[in-house]
Order: sequence, then structure tokens, then C-alpha cells
Amino acid sequence: MTYSAAPKSGTLTLVLMVASAAIGGTLQYGYNLAIMNAPTTFVQTFINETFLERWDIQLENYQVTLVWTIIVSIFSLGGLAGALIAGPMTIRFGRKKCLLLNNIFLMSGALLALSSRAAKSFEMIIISRFLVGINSGISMNVQPMYFGESAPVHLRGAISLSSCVFTSFGVVLGQVVGLREILGSEPCWQYLLASNAIPGFIQLLTLPWFPESPRYLLIDKGDKEACIIALRRLRGCEVENSELDELLEERAQVRGMKPRNPLELFTDRSVRWQLISVMVISSAMQLCGNDSIYFYASYVFKEAGIPDDKIQYITIGTGTCEFTACILCNLLIELKGRRFMLMGGFILMTIWAIVFTVALLAANYVSWMPYLSMMCIFTYILSFGIGPAGVTGILPTEIFNQSARPAAYMIAGSMMWLNLFIIGMIFPFLVNGLSEFCFVPFGFVCLLSALYVGVFLPETQGKSLSVITSEFHELNFKGQDKKCPLQNQAVFQKGTVCFSTAL
Repeated sequence: MTYSAAPKSGTLTLVLMVASAAIGGTLQYGYNLAIMNAPTTFVQTFINETFLERWDIQLENYQVTLVWTIIVSIFSLGGLAGALIAGPMTIRFGRKKCLLLNNIFLMSGALLALSSRAAKSFEMIIISRFLVGINSGISMNVQPMYFGESAPVHLRGAISLSSCVFTSFGVVLGQVVGLREILGSEPCWQYLLASNAIPGFIQLLTLPWFPESPRYLLIDKGDKEACIIALRRLRGCEVENSELDELLEERAQVRGMKPRNPLELFTDRSVRWQLISVMVISSAMQLCGNDSIYFYASYVFKEAGIPDDKIQYITIGTGTCEFTACILCNLLIELKGRRFMLMGGFILMTIWAIVFTVALLAANYVSWMPYLSMMCIFTYILSFGIGPAGVTGILPTEIFNQSARPAAYMIAGSMMWLNLFIIGMIFPFLVNGLSEFCFVPFGFVCLLSALYVGVFLPETQGKSLSVITSEFHELNFKGQDKKCPLQNQAVFQKGTVCFSTAL
């Protein structure tokens, strides 16, 4: 039986598993980014009142802004911490159990946020944001790994890309929940900050019913029977020999190898260009300025003549753009491939960064230029969603083997969160220092990223790990007569693929 003829029950199980993991997973990243916009003024007032009541100190505006910046930025540092501990957690507990345990950080953070107003403690909000950041950092690493290891090859891209779809949906959901008519009002801001517990609670109720990653069960735990049972549930049919053979081949390749740490990847020449690719593209995810353009959107909308009380509704359109683009990317990725979507997204972002700069320069001379700026915001976000937002999370799953994959995700996640923190801190200075040229650096990053993808990143669509490894082998040992590096095996070359037989 082929997968196209598989019973609907198998497809439904896979879809429900994806929804359950993502609702309490990457959705949290987008949601927790978005919900911080609405209560800005209210939390700043709370900070000032707390200092006045405790120490009889009236803070200056810059001092309140500094505390608020810490509250916002500590989320990124929590994400960095989460990315660093995600690898060891997945090795010890597995992918599914790691996602379930991750809710400890989320629920603790939500409880602190909910209690902060009654306790009159802005410090509790800071700790809450750090814990929620840890939760997001873990889920952003573990969830794509779980999906990539559970999906059949022909759906691997689309299933893995659903992580991005739920992230963008989280942004839209956070923007909607943050409306003044819902939880974005002064009496309700503590409930808004604690509302992230609801998706986590849904995950705790539903995810235990779904199987663990088949690759983890077979390769890490050595449990072939449990792997086959998991595959049957996820596919809705008997396991195809070709898929099982690929899993057994990968298990043979890493037999006797312990899970690797990031330092080992940095010193291993056989994965040099895989590691460089993951680091470059993960960094570009944040250095491209997509998150910064959300912050700049309100200013542009105001310049275009949108009334202040309507801007919050228009801003929802920015999140909707990325959500729509991620769904489009999900539909196209298995048709067009990873390189095409990734490179195309970066090229379009480069073009729109240039147009945006021109529009900002001409805003004082041409009356309709603010509307062009508005269009650039939406098209820039659309281009990001079509390419980098979706494809980046798939790469570590597809280009690293089972023993290296957790460490690769640790490195990729660390680069993403570290650069998010850096951009969040320097963006106000870029706006002040470069003024209308503030998006030129972002356009330059997009252009360099597109060139890198076009020159160095091989296509991974529909290919087995051995084929992808052999293509990177040409880069890793360029100009040298080296065999494809697979340990504990007799290795021989045939065409462009490294085949192996376990000793």
C-alpha cells in the first residue's frame, strides 16, 4: 500500500499530532512576541507606581523605558537558554516527552505573570518572561525535530513547515487577544500576559495520546517494534520497506556513536558546511529585520494618516500577511524545493528593503509615498513568510544525522535567539542613527543570504540523508580524495551517493 492510498485515519493522526505539538509549541513563540505590544503603557505605569509605593521614587521616562526593555529583551535570553538545554533534554527524554515537560516553564511563567499585579512586583514579570522564553526556545528546537522525524519523506517539508505556520498564527492570535476589546485593556493586562497557559494546557491534555518520533525510538532507543507501531499509527497502513530500510541505514551509520555535543560539530570537518549553512541561515532569520519591521509598522501607519485608535487593527494585517505566506509556502515547498523558496524569499526581501528606503526618503516630497511604505511592510513580511520563516527550521533535520541533530538544533537556536536579542537592542539606535536608511543593513543581509543559498546550499527536497551527506561531502573535502565519512562502517562510493554496510 502506498502512502497516497493510506487510510484517512493515518493522515488524521499525523495532522492531529502536528496540531497538538504546535499549539503548545511554536505557536507560543509568535504569541508571546505579539502580546507584549498591547500592555506596554499599562505595565510601564505599573513599574512607576511600584517604585513610588516601595521606595517613594518617581522614575524618569528613560528609567521606566529601561525596565520595560529588560522585560521585553529577557524573553530572548530565556530563548537562548532554552535552545541550549533543548538538545540534552531531547536525548534524555525523547521528543514528545520533552515538549510535555517544557510546559513546566510555561505554567510557572504564567502563574508569576498572573500574580505580579496583586503582589505589586514587576520583578515577577521579568522572571515570567524569562521562563516563557525558555519554553519558546525549547519548543522552537524540539518541535521541528519531532515533525521532521515523524513525517514521511514526501511530506517532510510540508509537515516541518507547519512549525512556521503555527508561529505566524501565534502572532495573529496574540494581536487579536491583545485588542482593547478583549484583554488589551488596563484592568486585564495581567490576564493577557498569563493567557499563554491555555495553549500549553491543551497540549498537556492531547499530546500524550500520540506516538514518539519513530526515528528516536529506533535509532536512539533501539526499539524496532515500538518504531514500527509508531509508523503504523502515523501512516495508517503497514510500514513500507523503503522507509524502514532508510531508518535502518541511518541506525547503521550512527551505531556505536554517542549523541554529539556542539563542540564536536565545530571540530568535525565532515559536517563543516552543514554547520555553516545552519548558522548563516538561522542568523539571517533575525538579522533580516522582519521582527523589527513589526515595531516600525505603527510609525509608518501613523505617517500614512491612519488614526491612532485604528492602528491596532491595521497591525493585525501584518501578522495575517506572514500567516498567509507561511500557508502558501507550505503548499509550494514540495513543488518548488527548499533552495528556490529560501533564495526567492531573500531576493524579494532585498528588493522591498530598497523600495522601502526610497519611499522613506521621498515621504516629505511625494504625498502618496507613505502608502508605498505601507505596501512595503506587507510585501516584506509576505516574502519572509514564503521563504526564510518556513524553510529555516527544516534544515537541521534534513542535513544532520540522528546523533548530530540535537546539537545542530542547539547551535541553530542559539544563533537565532542571540541575534534576536542583538537586533532588539540595536534597532532603536539604527533608526536614530541611519534614519531613512535604517533598512539598508537588513537589505544587505538578505542579499548576502540569497547569494549564500544559491552558491553553497544543495537542494534537500525528497532526498535521503545519505544523498544529502554525499553532496555536502563535495564541499567539506573539496579538492581532496576523501571517502564519504561514515563511522563504524565499510563505505564505498556509487555515483553521487554514499552507500554503507554495517560491519
